[in-house]
Amino acid sequence: MQLDGLKVGFALTGSFCTLEKVIPEIDRIVKEGADVYPIISEAVDKLDTRFGEADKWKSRLRDITGREAICSIIQAEPIGPKAMLDILVVAPCTGNTISKLANAITDTSVTMACKAHLRNQKPLVLAISTNDGLGMNAKNIGMLMNMKNIYMVPFEQDDPIKKCNSLMARNDLIIPTILESLKGKQIQPVLV
Repeated sequence: MQLDGLKVGFALTGSFCTLEKVIPEIDRIVKEGADVYPIISEAVDKLDTRFGEADKWKSRLRDITGREAICSIIQAEPIGPKAMLDILVVAPCTGNTISKLANAITDTSVTMACKAHLRNQKPLVLAISTNDGLGMNAKNIGMLMNMKNIYMVPFEQDDPIKKCNSLMARNDLIIPTILESLKGKQIQPVLV
């Protein structure tokens, strides 16, 4: 098993249309031997959308990981001082979360988890999912790609004709990105 014994934080943010594609990756990480700590944004914790109800997402995470999700700033803060994780993955990572991370804003459970985790100089993996990745958030993505201990899951335009600024991570590359980031390397190519 590629991830045997690894303590992986896996944070989900409010790109609700992407959650159904990301949840199977968490299951794969568990099956590869990792001990997964689920973290959810306040939006995922509270909002029912046309893509699913909040309780459904939380139940699926609990079934896969055997843990209740961390869903508040207070619950996320100890991740740093207790050195709880070997690696933290944010997938999907929305434009909102990208902009907050790039500008050191810590006002959600997920951004607090990231800040707390990064203090231990361990890898943070971001799987972006945003409609403005080639628009207003392009500069923020660029900033994050140049920061120490932050790694990107390779991404692409998901619909260049109808949503020309939209970027979507290749979720099937989350595990390979984890493995490379643990060696201190960015998986290549980043743009697929």
